[in-house]
Parts: sequence; C-alpha cells; structure tokens
Amino acid sequence: MLTLVTGTTGQVGRRFVPRLLAQAVAGEKVRVLVRDAARGERFAELGAEVVVGDLRDAEALGKAVAGVDAVVNVAAAFRGVPDEEAWAVNRDAAVELGRAALASGVRRFVQVSTGLVYGLGRGRPLTEDDEVRPGGGAMWGAYPEAKGVAERELFALDGLDVRVGRLAFVYGEGDPHLAQSLMWAGDWAAAQRLHMVHHADVAQGLLRLLHAPGAAGRAYNIADDAPVTAVELHQLNGVDVPAGLYERTDPDPFFQLTSTERIRRELGYRPLYPSVYAARDAGAL
Repeated sequence: MLTLVTGTTGQVGRRFVPRLLAQAVAGEKVRVLVRDAARGERFAELGAEVVVGDLRDAEALGKAVAGVDAVVNVAAAFRGVPDEEAWAVNRDAAVELGRAALASGVRRFVQVSTGLVYGLGRGRPLTEDDEVRPGGGAMWGAYPEAKGVAERELFALDGLDVRVGRLAFVYGEGDPHLAQSLMWAGDWAAAQRLHMVHHADVAQGLLRLLHAPGAAGRAYNIADDAPVTAVELHQLNGVDVPAGLYERTDPDPFFQLTSTERIRRELGYRPLYPSVYAARDAGAL
C-alpha cells in the first residue's frame, strides 16, 4: 500500500506524517507532496518518498498520484489568506486531486475538513447528519464554505472511496494555535466554548479513516471530550482574563461543538487526550 499525503508542511501534516510512517507495516509506504524540496528532507529521512510540486499544478498531481493506493489530503489555506486563495486550495485543488486520484486508480481518499462547515449551532452537539451550511465565523473568510463545497464535490466522484474527517480546533505539541486562540477569544463571552482536538487525536482519527473498511461516503467529526471556555483559554495561556468577557453573552452556545458518537461507534476512536488539561498534565501542549 502506497499512501500519498498532501499539506505535509502545515501544522497538521508535519505531525501526521511521522505517525503514519511509524505505524506502517511491511509493504506500506508513504509519499509526500511538497512545494520546496528542502522542506521534504525531514520526511525523506523518516523513510517517505518525496515528490516536489504544487497541489494546483496538473503535472505535479499526475506524478504525485501515480501508483498510489490511498490519498490523505491535509492541504488547506485558511486564516489570513485572500478568499481567492482559500477557494483555489480548499475546493479547486482538492477536487482536482480527487479527479486525478480517480483517474490513476486510487482506491481510497481521505479528505481533511473542518467542523466549521456546519455553521451556526443547532442547540446541541452537531452531528454528521446535520446540514452543511457554513456561516457564523467571519474571521475564517471563505475557508469553511470552500471546504464544504469540496466535500460535496468529492463525494460526488463516482468510483472513488471518499471519507471525510471534520476537525475541531487543533492544538498541541508546540502548535501556536492555542496561543492564537486569544486573537478572538478576548472578544468572547466568558462561558463561550471552543471545541478542540490534540494533534495526536487528529492523527488517530485520520488513521482510522484511512484504514477502516466500509467507511466510504461517510464524514466523521474528530474532537476531544471537553470544549473549553474563553476564560479557560486565557488561563491556559497564562494571560489575565479581560473583565469585559463577563459582561457579554454567548450568542450561539453550540457553535462548532460537535458530537464524536459516530467515529466512536463505527471506528473505535477514543481521544488519547480527552481534554486540554490531560494534554497539559502530560506535557503535550
């Protein structure tokens, strides 16, 4: 089995690939697509095959998927990028990768997506059967909508076994996301919550999606068990809690809070770090 991984130099990909390589058994190989050969050296040292090229280049895609059995598309462009780039990477490039994979005979395609595709809350934890209708998070720009459209178009590719992992807010292992959360949490209500997932559990979830039989055409939420409040985010970062937080009301208490019941029941997922506090106590922040 040869698995292609894209987006390998981002926060998720750079932590996922070593875990994918570490759990590989005899006969399983990993290929990574990178835009800069120098940034692929680390993966080559770990045993991965490196293909240099851009995800948005048709020739590079052809080389990347040649002989591949499975694809894990981690590539993403979000916070701070123009909407045009968000659409180009998160939808256009993802769908073209899916088409190239199908034409090359790839058997399995894992698309990494986001819980933001659900948009506004539904008064309870969001499930994979809820309608995808991005909205409610202006700071993310076109990212959620582009990811949602990519999911739909990939699922529509007849003959390709597509499974989607919708990630909560990713953190851990030196990822700056936890500190960056204060960019917007400082304007939240005190009890407003953020659903999170540690990199170790992102990898666990994606590996389960990659290897599970019978998961074709399914989406799975990947998150921990304990969303944290704006107050806790400040405390975890060692920052004083702004007094203004206590004067505000959370407009959507279930925004981006997702249920992990499906991935637990169908794929046996159990968070290694069920809360950010478990990760903190283990020295895994």
